Amino acid sequence: MVPADFLPILVLIIVAVGMSAIAIALSALLGPHKSTPTKLMPYESGMVPVGDARLRFSIRFFVVAILFILFDVEAIFFYPWAVYFRRLGLFALIQIVVFVGILFVGYFYAWRKGALEWE
Repeated sequence: MVPADFLPILVLIIVAVGMSAIAIALSALLGPHKSTPTKLMPYESGMVPVGDARLRFSIRFFVVAILFILFDVEAIFFYPWAVYFRRLGLFALIQIVVFVGILFVGYFYAWRKGALEWE
């Protein structure tokens, strides 16, 4: 690979950064600058904000989100296993049984701790 082969990519990057900088500069220079109290209010899905924005959320929201991500990632591991299952044979079957077993232990633990309960 010759550095000259990368010249079109370098030109593309320079043009993209330059056009972005020009667009931002023009919008800052030519755009309206009227600041009203209504414009400075936080936007809350079209609703008038009520109360303080720094409310404490229940930890259950975060636990459910983490559990969803954690146990949803398992699907990423099932796909390659399913594609190469016939080539890998019995060893792959044993590995996936162990993997699913660990997942069920995790689900059971979360269930017993009450992480899946929504009260």
